[in-house]
Amino acid sequence: MRRDIFQAVADPTRRGIIVLIALQSMTPNAIAEHFDTTRQAVSKHLRILTECDLVKQEQKGREIYYSLEIDKMKEIDVWLEQFRKIWETRFNQLDSLLSTIKKNKK
Repeated sequence: MRRDIFQAVADPTRRGIIVLIALQSMTPNAIAEHFDTTRQAVSKHLRILTECDLVKQEQKGREIYYSLEIDKMKEIDVWLEQFRKIWETRFNQLDSLLSTIKKNKK
């Protein structure tokens, strides 16, 4: 079953992993140290993130390092952009309303 990027970021642990490896590539053991969970659970989260192409693996000697595929995160940004425009419009309308109320009180 192919997962989509939104399923991947729906889980708080996976979002935490994304934040960790956004700064530097890390091994599963290094990642697991940051969570109150088992190494196997972290591996499962990494597998899901890999299936969604959010992280990539790189073999260095005997270790596998995971790093963020930042370009894949753009899909989330593109999807959110439609809502960003709605929020900005509503904030602008609220600013106008507050300015009108403030002028009427003077």
